[in-house]
Order: sequence, then structure tokens, then C-alpha cells
Amino acid sequence: MASVGGIKGFYREKKKGGVTKPSPKPHSAADRASSSTLRSSDVQEQEKEAEERLRQFDMDMRYGPCLGLTRMERWDRAAAMGLNPPPEVEAILLKCSSTAALECLWEGRV
Repeated sequence: MASVGGIKGFYREKKKGGVTKPSPKPHSAADRASSSTLRSSDVQEQEKEAEERLRQFDMDMRYGPCLGLTRMERWDRAAAMGLNPPPEVEAILLKCSSTAALECLWEGRV
């Protein structure tokens, strides 16, 4: 059986006077590691700030009691009652997907 590409597939053709595209220069492993470390530390810092903001929301009694409700239910109830809950808390709650982040600070402790 003959191969499909034949001899032309085996030996590459070199054209005269052709301009080749420069190959991309590989980045060093240190550059990649430092950029990923910076990104991960930024993400961790943002998550830490978001968790602190949610704790502050749980501790603020202006928005009503928090036991027996998720944070989103409490935010919705406060908004319906005209208590003006912070919109950044709603944004954080809409972004997070874990159920632990949606539960009140006191859930399971009291």
C-alpha cells in the first residue's frame, strides 16, 4: 500500500525567495509563573474582600434578622421593605455559585 502523501508529503518543499513569518518567541517559565501568581493573588484578594463585605451585611441589623434566610432572601426582603440594602452585596451574591457563600454567617452556628 502506498501512503497518501507520497514523497511530497515526506519531504517538505522549500521555495526560493519566500519570506517566512517570524516564529513567536517562547516566554520563559518564570514570566508565566509570576503572571499566574499575580493573577491568583488578585483573585484571592477580591474573594477575601467579597467575603468580608458579605460578613458586614450579615452583621448589619438595619436589614432585619438573618437567621433562617439565605443572604439573597434577606437582601430581597430588605429591598422589598425599602431598607436600601447595598447593591454591591447583590452583585456579589449573583456572582457566587457556592451555597456556603449564600448562607448567613450564623447558619449552623446558632
